[in-house]
Amino acid sequence: MYSSPILLTVPNASAGRDDHIVAEIARALAPAAGPGPSLLDVHRDPDHDRSVFTVAGRQGDLAPALVRGATAALEHIDLRSQSGVHPRVGALDVAPVVYLDESHRGAACAEALTAAALIGEDLEIPVFLYGDLATDPDRRERAALRAGGPQGLAERMESGELRPDYGPARAHPSAGATLVTARPPLVAFNLELESDDVELARRIAASVRESGGGFPGVRALGLALAERGRAQVSLNVHDARAGSLAEIVAVVRAQAPVACAELVGLAPKAAFEGFPEDLPVRGFDPARQLIENALGSLGDDGEDQSQAPAQAPRHPGRHGRTAD
Repeated sequence: MYSSPILLTVPNASAGRDDHIVAEIARALAPAAGPGPSLLDVHRDPDHDRSVFTVAGRQGDLAPALVRGATAALEHIDLRSQSGVHPRVGALDVAPVVYLDESHRGAACAEALTAAALIGEDLEIPVFLYGDLATDPDRRERAALRAGGPQGLAERMESGELRPDYGPARAHPSAGATLVTARPPLVAFNLELESDDVELARRIAASVRESGGGFPGVRALGLALAERGRAQVSLNVHDARAGSLAEIVAVVRAQAPVACAELVGLAPKAAFEGFPEDLPVRGFDPARQLIENALGSLGDDGEDQSQAPAQAPRHPGRHGRTAD
């Protein structure tokens, strides 16, 4: 009997300080009653006022879940009063669907495109496809679409410079726009320096990211963590095989002392091969944050079989860049 593949989705919402809003979006993505997707992780970031939700489900489950999540974000988040430091253009800012095996890429693409069409049509929020689903080479990178923030995107849409792939031709006044793609797993990973020198963090970020001649597939920013009084090198590692976390850590440590590391959401086990034992990873729980272990708790029907309810938001850390 054919069974549709298990996929992940990792929506990022522009809210990380309000417990009620984060809980409402989590419940919308994975309702507690009945079969359906399972919420594996919630990572909140008060400095960035942003949350990352990791949801597992079968093909056919995740597009409706993303529409519900986008609806909750629309109802509870107003970008005009959002003050987080993370780049963003939407209440539900990004909504990637993640395939764990190349043979499931088509299923992930179908789910992502379905979610994009429904968010655009039903919620009247413009949707832009990025990454491998981008309909224009200039839209592959999220940074290109986020340039100028919500206001900059709204102005480019108003002028006709940018037209969404789905939904209205104007940015939603409170919810902005949503960016959608299908992709393999990436590793969202942060290194907190012992220094509060944000310019140092920015120089280090420039040295490790792909666009600066660093590791292939690495995107990096240097950011200030106001609540902790430290600077952070914040990374998205799109291919941990091309540049392992251990190698990236070594390059960063050669330039500045590192106080601790942090994983945002989930990562493949292979990403942590050879990771230095003397560097603490804040709140890291391998049973829950390594993809293979987390999915091992799901039954054949894709529902969480562990004793802890999958729908309960968990907060492994309160600082760090989000996954997308």
